[in-house]
Amino acid sequence: MGLRLKILSGFLILTLMLLIAGVWSIYEFTKVGMSVQGLLDDNYKSIDAAKMMTDALERQDSGILLLLLGKWEQGRSIVEPADAQFEQGFKIAQSNVTIAGEKAYVDAVESKYRIYRDLLIKPIVGTQHEGNLDWYFKSVHQAFLDVKLAVKRLMDLNDQAMYRTASELKSRAYRAIMPGVVAILSALIFTLIFNFFINYYVVSPIIKITAGIRQFIEQGEPLDVKIETNDELSRLLSSIQQLVAQTRANERAK
Repeated sequence: MGLRLKILSGFLILTLMLLIAGVWSIYEFTKVGMSVQGLLDDNYKSIDAAKMMTDALERQDSGILLLLLGKWEQGRSIVEPADAQFEQGFKIAQSNVTIAGEKAYVDAVESKYRIYRDLLIKPIVGTQHEGNLDWYFKSVHQAFLDVKLAVKRLMDLNDQAMYRTASELKSRAYRAIMPGVVAILSALIFTLIFNFFINYYVVSPIIKITAGIRQFIEQGEPLDVKIETNDELSRLLSSIQQLVAQTRANERAK
């Protein structure tokens, strides 16, 4: 193998190792980013849906209090849109079940809300329930609290999942950078080995040839230098030895 090819192959191997390290790290980080982003998006969607349902419940509770005061139009104008808002939030949560056991929490919200909603659709104004705070606290408000608690549990479940995802991000990022670290360390070790071979097969022969030429010039000693390579340096040494031999022959002929 020629000297130029030896040096070029060493740099090519080093470049290839660094390239592999870069591509591998980018791939791992991209994979981690996409998976974590997907999990966080799913959790956030369910949390946002839970907040929507909680807001709807608060508005419905305000509307019921207005109905208890006999204000039918004002009360229904709040209760009915809030009911539609709750249904919208529930459909989002129902279609975004991504955590183990989450469906049971969604089903609990549905069953509790059906009980609560049955109380809302019954007439209040103009009935025995109008102004009946005992009925409100024993039936309506208790059903309201049950639904709100079920929604809160669903939200807490997704909050905990989001926290676990964020915690796992650290370990995943560590695993993602490990291939790059290993490749860089390998490249460093290869650089040290490559430097050793460059010194052994290139620098050291050049030093020997230079010292031999200096001895020939200063002391007239024959150029007795041996190198272990079979490349441009060996051919250079052979040419120099021929030149030295020719020079010595010319000197004897004078």
